[in-house]
Amino acid sequence: MADRALFLGWTRAVAGREQQAMELFQKAMDYYGKLQADGLIESFEPVLLQAHGGDLNGFVLLRSDAEKIAKIRQDDAFIDFSMEAGYCLQGFGIVEGIIGEGIPDAFSRWSKLIG
Repeated sequence: MADRALFLGWTRAVAGREQQAMELFQKAMDYYGKLQADGLIESFEPVLLQAHGGDLNGFVLLRSDAEKIAKIRQDDAFIDFSMEAGYCLQGFGIVEGIIGEGIPDAFSRWSKLIG
């Protein structure tokens, strides 16, 4: 079961690169579908946010385990998609996170720290 996640978020397309951003989104969805079919991720979920006055307008959440997340981050296709996203999307970033069965372990470690 997935205990880690990759959060890929962005603000908006760079002016003049909207078409490239749209094409990249579709290619990325196909790629994430392949990762899921190959068993490298448990699932993925694209999210487009409603207007809220902030600067995060969308994200994709990939769910897997730590070992597979590390493997994905070194995959040439993932690196290429990430570089292109940084070129055509403002505020693009990738953050690793803990989910599911990883949460109790993370809180246990934090609990030891705070006493």
